[in-house]
Amino acid sequence: MQVRRNILVAALLINLSFLFAGCTSVDRQSVASQIAKQSGLTRENVQTSSFLIVTWSRITPPATSLHVYIEGDGFAWQSRTRPSDDPTPHNPVGLTLAATDTRADVLYLARPCQFVGPALPADCSVRWWTEDRFSAEVLEAMNEALDRFVARYPGVQLDLTGYSGGGNIAALLAERRKDVRSLRTVAGNLDVSYVNALHHVSAMPDSLNAIDSAAALRHIPQLHLSGDADKTVPSDVARRFVQAVGGNCARTAVVSGMAHGSDWAAIWPQWLAQGVPAC
Repeated sequence: MQVRRNILVAALLINLSFLFAGCTSVDRQSVASQIAKQSGLTRENVQTSSFLIVTWSRITPPATSLHVYIEGDGFAWQSRTRPSDDPTPHNPVGLTLAATDTRADVLYLARPCQFVGPALPADCSVRWWTEDRFSAEVLEAMNEALDRFVARYPGVQLDLTGYSGGGNIAALLAERRKDVRSLRTVAGNLDVSYVNALHHVSAMPDSLNAIDSAAALRHIPQLHLSGDADKTVPSDVARRFVQAVGGNCARTAVVSGMAHGSDWAAIWPQWLAQGVPAC
């Protein structure tokens, strides 16, 4: 029965993914809602001190552990020089990963200003999904949204997963929190400065960079997946991060044929089943 459910969810995600290309913000929200609904994830808007953070979750009290998924940067840029008007992702890989997770307790966090349009609130300046998307203000909002859920389940332990830029956020959260028991990233941008230099784009001086505090994660079990066909965040980013972490708790895995925006959800259940390295 569970295998059949996984197949149905995977088929839905594949079919819906084709609808994202070129669709409006309203369409993107509608398709994301369908993905979430199919997996029993319920939307909740969390107003933090800085931003409205959109979440989808499936939690059965009392929750003792919570799989938390953090979305990537979304549709941040229309071109190399022109930012988008709405960062809602065309391909919400983080949400599809959460949708394929069959654990009892799953939480998905969108990034600031994603899925809140088409009329974005006044606090949704372009800077929050471009040069300041990894700023202290953004990290604090993500942490505040996560705190809102943790407060409902005292003692809950967190298993964090971040996709792309969400990987940077996940690692930064893991460094500052005391309730994180594991960390996973998928095509994670774990070294923002290195990736920006690689693509010859402007530096982000006010952005927090996970690799700078990697050593503080030495005792957290973690797995960092990357694709050998990923030209956006190549595999050496994860390798550099794990080297900076040191110790024996972190490892990388390179998946053949996978690009940055590939269908990571199709292979996610098997990687979840393998778990993270034991320390």
